[in-house]
Amino acid sequence: MNDTRVADDEKPLRLSFLGPFGTFCNVAALQVDVDNPELVPAVDVPAALRKVRAGEVDYGVVPIENSVEGSVNATLDTLSTGSPLEIKAEMLVPIRFCLAVRPGTRLEDIRRVATHPHAWAQCRTWIAASIGEIVHVPATSTAAGAKELADNPNAGFEAALCSAVTARELGLNSLCDDVADNPKAVTRFIMVGKPGRQPDPTGADKTTLTVQLPDNESGALMRMLEQFAVRGVNLSRIESRPVGDSLGRYAFSIDAEGHIHDERIQAVLIGLHRSCPRVAFHGSYPAANRDHIRLRPGTSNSDFQAARRWVHSLLGDAARHPQEG
Repeated sequence: MNDTRVADDEKPLRLSFLGPFGTFCNVAALQVDVDNPELVPAVDVPAALRKVRAGEVDYGVVPIENSVEGSVNATLDTLSTGSPLEIKAEMLVPIRFCLAVRPGTRLEDIRRVATHPHAWAQCRTWIAASIGEIVHVPATSTAAGAKELADNPNAGFEAALCSAVTARELGLNSLCDDVADNPKAVTRFIMVGKPGRQPDPTGADKTTLTVQLPDNESGALMRMLEQFAVRGVNLSRIESRPVGDSLGRYAFSIDAEGHIHDERIQAVLIGLHRSCPRVAFHGSYPAANRDHIRLRPGTSNSDFQAARRWVHSLLGDAARHPQEG
């Protein structure tokens, strides 16, 4: 990402991330394509995005989805409420945990393990099979749990699940460097900024939206999905999240394949805006896997443009030959 908003005095771009240093989010932030960014750790995902909204940083890097545990609700909810934010890029980070302990701690000494809830969900079967019934102590991040274990002799837990790099930097020992229920686990991270120019389309893009359906209308979800289907737009992710004002009211968080510069995505947005009470646009950006989208026949930009020219020609004919009343 070549950002043109670098200040005249050559100050580096500032990136907030789910801290402290040593988290997998820190690893994702280091993948951002800018020179020597200033990394600013935040205590949790909402705090990282609050720093973006407040103008304290240029961008925030936060997790949005894991291949094992699914979406990170704190990211979805914080992104869809408050002043608008847009995704500018996404990064994929393979996830491997180690079982970190203080020097001298044995496997049989462990009764409580601290880590982020998403990390625990990716390792609990391994933990049960390797150690037994262990109590999970929730931490704000994997690195935060490990740091507490290293710094506080009275932390109240004997081990932490974190990256092997973090364990080494904190002076902890690793009883196992390959803790995982699924060895192919990957977490998807996003870089979020204030609204502005969208990254250029690449042909391998995603557009993220939040769409609220009309209340108490049968078939509302089907009609919303038809806006995508009839224009040949595939959805790589869709899930419901509560609106929050009362029971039974939900909005849908959606990743659609395509870019807002694509005619078919523009047509989808027009259709959604006509039929849904709220549509929030969260950005178009290159997909990290760089897999180019295979267009369905009749859905390319040239197909939409040719159809529009045909309609305009009909309107011109109608103007030249008005119906006789």
